[in-house]
Amino acid sequence: MPDTANSKPGGDAILHIIEPDSKDLGGFSVRRVLPSRTRKMVGPFIFFDHMGPAEFPPGEGIQVRPHPHIGLSTVTYLFEGEIIHRDSLGYVQAIQAEAVNLMTAGRGIVHSERAGDDLGRVSRLHGIQSWMALPLELEECAPDFSHYPAGELPEFERNGVVIRVIMGEVFGHASPVTQHALTLYLECRMPSGTSLSLPFDYDEIAVYVVSGELRIGSELLGAARMAVLKPGQPMQLQASRDSHVMVVGGASLGERYIWWNLVSSSRERIEQAKRDWRDNRFDPIPGETEFIPLPD
Repeated sequence: MPDTANSKPGGDAILHIIEPDSKDLGGFSVRRVLPSRTRKMVGPFIFFDHMGPAEFPPGEGIQVRPHPHIGLSTVTYLFEGEIIHRDSLGYVQAIQAEAVNLMTAGRGIVHSERAGDDLGRVSRLHGIQSWMALPLELEECAPDFSHYPAGELPEFERNGVVIRVIMGEVFGHASPVTQHALTLYLECRMPSGTSLSLPFDYDEIAVYVVSGELRIGSELLGAARMAVLKPGQPMQLQASRDSHVMVVGGASLGERYIWWNLVSSSRERIEQAKRDWRDNRFDPIPGETEFIPLPD
């Protein structure tokens, strides 16, 4: 897969600082953070996109036609807006701010993502789309979908920092969202001058600044940057200004291949999935008639 982000060495506490590529998709900005040139994964996270913030006039909005996935779980987490998820299992689910849609592709699933009930008015969309590779023993599991309303995710304050646990467990608070491998996924709101010590008992961990600015060791990390941290040591984040921060990480799963929307430990399995999509062997989404063709 072509390189989609730039990376450079960090300071004494940081392995890499990733500067994402930005693309304008017709008034809709997406920053691709993972995979990057020097860092394809952080824990199970193999794909990390920062979507927006975008504003759409009435009658316009996100329209992602049906497309396939294998070998991964997708996690959609919005700060603003609404997206309607539809998939080949028959699920139709609106996701709104601070809720979680978890879709496990396993051996294969098809889904679409389209504007929600806000299509008829001026609307905003802002959030994170991430993919997590599955452990080897689950790459060919049955596909599945789960929705977790915003109220089910634990939220608490620690030293002035408001933390939401999207996945995993931290400081005695555990998310109900299913983990297929050890995962940490946090949203942190850090007022200027506050600090947060991160757990260090994970194979890999990274911090992404949605907005604001952090000091990590001797390094300043600005907005739309990800710092991959050195493992196995205590780590403290200090907010130089009001900051909105995502923390991701977990168990290292080893090498994975990624092509388009397909993830696998086997190149041959990806080639098979490409043939299956081209030859219409994936299950369709009820009620959908469009689809995204296999790229050249």
